[in-house]
Amino acid sequence: MAKILQPAESLFPILNQDAAQPSPRPATGLARMAFESTHADDGHLIEFRTLKVRSILNRSISKRMSWIAWSINPYRGCEFACRYCYARYTHEFMAPRPDQPPQPGQPDFRDPNTFERLIFLKQNAAWLLEQELRRHHPHDQIAIGTATDPWQPIERRARITRSLLEVFARHSGYSIGIVTKSRLILRDTDLLQEINRRNRLTVHITITTPDAALARLLEPRAPRPDLRLDTVRRLRQAGITTGILCSPLLPGITDTEEAIDRMAQYAAQANASFFAANPLFLKPCSRPTYLSFVREHFPHLVADYHRRFDHADFAAKSYAQHLSRLVQQARERHGLNRRFFDGQESDIRIAVDFNRPADPRPPDPERSSTRKPPVTAPQQQRLFA
Repeated sequence: MAKILQPAESLFPILNQDAAQPSPRPATGLARMAFESTHADDGHLIEFRTLKVRSILNRSISKRMSWIAWSINPYRGCEFACRYCYARYTHEFMAPRPDQPPQPGQPDFRDPNTFERLIFLKQNAAWLLEQELRRHHPHDQIAIGTATDPWQPIERRARITRSLLEVFARHSGYSIGIVTKSRLILRDTDLLQEINRRNRLTVHITITTPDAALARLLEPRAPRPDLRLDTVRRLRQAGITTGILCSPLLPGITDTEEAIDRMAQYAAQANASFFAANPLFLKPCSRPTYLSFVREHFPHLVADYHRRFDHADFAAKSYAQHLSRLVQQARERHGLNRRFFDGQESDIRIAVDFNRPADPRPPDPERSSTRKPPVTAPQQQRLFA
């Protein structure tokens, strides 16, 4: 006789009027999606949940990055836990409205630490991307990884980013930019090469400092700086335009001429396609986390940070222009290229160029001539496959 499974919810809820009534779920939007998310996995002090999104391409409305038409973030939340991260506020969109009661058992989405402790995995991302690309002009700028790292550790099992690259590898004519701190991107070199053959691809590897001890304090779960430099070197060997973002430059910590020059020297040794750096900015969501880091490790700088950021989110224009000059001088000393937007007013913003000219620097002479065959069909995305 077949075993009858008890349903999770009654088929006839009217018959269970005496049962405890659950709290009303949020009516619409991200708050409802978060409420309906399901547990997927656990990590060290991290919970992973699946998120049923309706779209994977997000229209970019940022005035700071106005040249980007669309952005893709395969995950919501980031394991790397960078102290200065400006994207922590994105979890607040999943909080119930102020006029709604808090949901029992739900996390506090307005707590900045929730961003790194509760990570959402976007479901059916590759299928959504395939459908949405049919409605968008190929010349639109698409940025991958503007808010969360697309190759954070859970990507090893979830493979959402790789599934998106498989889609792009079958399309042509797009301008695609990638931002990451992760060495895991090397796993997908075959797809990046195929995308690069058919589209304009630019990879940005963020290296805030070459000092491993400082990086561990700033970016607790991100790969070591030397591993990121090696990632730049190996992507260049694969013929992919890859540059270094030395961002953000931290007042009193990494913003000196010596520190910038040292990072530029490493960039040249890694044969980086370009070198760029921008000053720190602190939005309200990231200010408590970063200032706590300063109080603990650089207490003598606390007063200076309060002077800079108590009444402003962004660096003063004169300070940003001073840093821009230091970066340009470092580029000139080490024979490095600039990005398309560098040297303009955008240097005082978080400027990432995804429409730069082809890299004039030759690939590393040790580049391998072997090439994997083009991708002919996408593999179905399976979580933790």
